[in-house]
Amino acid sequence: MISLPLKPTVVNKEKNRAVFDIEALHPGYGVTVGNCLRRVLLSSLEGAAVTQVKIKDVSHEFSTIPGVIEDVINIILNIKQLRFKMFTEEAQKASLKIKGEKEVRGSDLELSSQLELANKKAHIATLTNKKAELEIEFLIERGIGYIGKDTKKKEKLEVGTISLDATFTPVKRVSFRVENMRVGKKTDFDRLFLDIETDGTILPEEAFSQASEILRNHFEVFIQAFEKEPVLKKEKKEKKEKKGKKEKIEKKEKDEKKKKGKKA
Repeated sequence: MISLPLKPTVVNKEKNRAVFDIEALHPGYGVTVGNCLRRVLLSSLEGAAVTQVKIKDVSHEFSTIPGVIEDVINIILNIKQLRFKMFTEEAQKASLKIKGEKEVRGSDLELSSQLELANKKAHIATLTNKKAELEIEFLIERGIGYIGKDTKKKEKLEVGTISLDATFTPVKRVSFRVENMRVGKKTDFDRLFLDIETDGTILPEEAFSQASEILRNHFEVFIQAFEKEPVLKKEKKEKKEKKGKKEKIEKKEKDEKKKKGKKA
């Protein structure tokens, strides 16, 4: 029988980055497990991103704004770097209204109570004179992985609304390495180091747990598909039996109370 590894431990932690150590993996399982977790971490975790913007007096993304150093394309690229944490499933709106000479950052956004910005110091634009104005409306939505603007559902947008490619994944980087280690007399067991860096909207530990749960849920489907008595049916049967026993006990207690009442 293939032995199971030890519980993962965090061997190094810096802000939004953590290195996990998984010891005593069966020979060859280090690469298998590491690659599975890496792919899921980068592609399958849920996050939030800006999907639409509307900039005052701008009709398309190839425009420029008087008094602003960056053109609209560069402003959009900066907006894509904003990382949001959402406390609801519904799409949320945010706004930005700046006038005068100023470096505009993420902290200048007006957010609803259901939104939190992780990187408040993120640069958006630079206004160079007192008459310069920048007014933007943002739409922030939940999603998984990366969704290009061309793959979204085609819907009629308001005049001046620009649809954006959205990177929802909260994981910025994932890498792993595998080393040999001794377990008992054997020296060919694997030790897996998994390095996870997030965007600050979730902790690396949360990302690790979510990715593991996604893989577990998939494997449970495979296991139950060919079991003689699927786990779910077995659980339902056990619940039914417990309920039946409980009802019998309650009925017996009622009958005994009735007998005592008659004797009295």
